[in-house]
Amino acid sequence: MNLVESCHIYVLCRDIRIAHTSRVTETQVDIKMKTIIHPALFLLAAVATFHVASPGAAAAVSAAVPAAAREFLEAHNQARAAVGVEALRWSEQVANVTSKMVRYQRDKMGCQFANLTAGKYGANQLWARGTAVTPRMAVEEWVKQKQFYNHSDNSCVPNHRCGVYTQVVWRKSLELGCAQATCVKDQASLTICFYNPPGNYVGESPY
Repeated sequence: MNLVESCHIYVLCRDIRIAHTSRVTETQVDIKMKTIIHPALFLLAAVATFHVASPGAAAAVSAAVPAAAREFLEAHNQARAAVGVEALRWSEQVANVTSKMVRYQRDKMGCQFANLTAGKYGANQLWARGTAVTPRMAVEEWVKQKQFYNHSDNSCVPNHRCGVYTQVVWRKSLELGCAQATCVKDQASLTICFYNPPGNYVGESPY
């Protein structure tokens, strides 16, 4: 099912400043499915992490890439190719860190957003309720912010956020690791991707 064609979308954004070193941009999207029988409602929210510190060190890359990892990579690299940016590589080391974080949020926090402002990696998060989210769906939700990004002056359209998109296409980010978890009791899921080196450095253009 094509989400854009079959849904009404309502967007609520807020910009949160934390300490003096980083900024998290949170976008909450309420999507009501068009249906006559058994109307469905699910919520999506996305978070990008911004940086002003130095990039982290490179991580090891695994030779074998699982199916879910390939789906994350393909969706990211299609968006990057569209703006002439080099493809990401899958990092098992980064993915292991992501997996630990997602499991913690599932087991201890009911799939709520993780606090990633102090991490060494760039990060995108997607929270959803009431629907299964595939790796491609998660990345496509982040890439939707492309419409709000002005590359000519490296800014977001007024009253919109575009940080999750710019991290997806950040040229200096070379490695990717992602993980997902589902909280059955809360009917919610959480998707997190880490990027190494991190992107979204304040004042820098993604490409």
